Amino acid sequence: MFKKIGILFFIFYSVFSQAQTGGSNTYEFLNISSSARIAALGGAQIAVKDNDPFLAFDNPSLLNKEMDNKLALTYINYISDIGSGFASYTKSFKDIGTFSGAVKFIDYGQFTETDNAGNEIGEFSSGEYAFVIGYAREIDTNFSIGANVKTIYSNFYDYNSLGVAVDLSASYLSLNRRFTMAMVVKNVGRQITTYNDGVEEDLPFEIQYGLSKSFENIPIRLGLVFHNLQQWDLSYDNPNEEQESTILNTPAESEEKDNAFLDNLGRHIIFNTELLVSENFNIRFGYNYRRRAELRIDEELGFVGFSWGLGFRVNKFHLSYGRSSFHQAAAVNTFSISTRFSDFIN
Repeated sequence: MFKKIGILFFIFYSVFSQAQTGGSNTYEFLNISSSARIAALGGAQIAVKDNDPFLAFDNPSLLNKEMDNKLALTYINYISDIGSGFASYTKSFKDIGTFSGAVKFIDYGQFTETDNAGNEIGEFSSGEYAFVIGYAREIDTNFSIGANVKTIYSNFYDYNSLGVAVDLSASYLSLNRRFTMAMVVKNVGRQITTYNDGVEEDLPFEIQYGLSKSFENIPIRLGLVFHNLQQWDLSYDNPNEEQESTILNTPAESEEKDNAFLDNLGRHIIFNTELLVSENFNIRFGYNYRRRAELRIDEELGFVGFSWGLGFRVNKFHLSYGRSSFHQAAAVNTFSISTRFSDFIN
């Protein structure tokens, strides 16, 4: 079974590998966490197979019959007055597989429209939307494969774009070892219509590989996600540092650090853990080194890059809360809820 996953990894990496990185693509809203659980775990967790339907947006091969008839909803109080959300419904069919339908959106809020003289002439809004159909099938008791097909629509005032993308994934689960590993190739696709004629932009393509391990006598699950495997060098030259060098009449060239290799390796890794206090209550933590390296302020490090959250069950509802620190002055709160329709039927 490990040989099968190794072959899939080689094929995915060879066919789809290309140099892209965050911030240089369109439809970047697809990378916003789809649930409070994901947000609390550092922004990525693709290697946990349970009954959480939110996980299927990031890894469709995690869809399974335990998610049957589940409705999942997320709201994110994002930075400023920006709001984001996610909704999905999952249905499993015997001998066929498990399907999900989902929508993910981001609303950038209201803007004041003015003429060339600065006179207000009205208001407008903008947003982006992804409509997703997911499918997964278990090959055997350990191995499953899945795919998401996304139709994406983006609107910025008079500028609109339509695109399509596909996620491909495979997961391996060993119940007796309490071990899961998975690989996902995300956002393989293109724009159908562009914001400007003749100017086509790349989608946020990414390859991820994840591992998780829980223990029989210790109520904890450890997780490790390797992200952006399609590109090794994720280092970032801060333009503010270059500007300071120019002002001080010192060379703008960045000095190579002795730990450059370890620094770049760390930018590919997200650590997370879940304290499995009980079947109905979990505590979650995550650490995203790349987020901390790029967004921190050296004079005031704070908790940038760290995240935490809670998950608990109240009656027929699973509730989750996640808090992610992007800046000393800007943390993101995420709220999720899921329930199974059949639980309301006696």
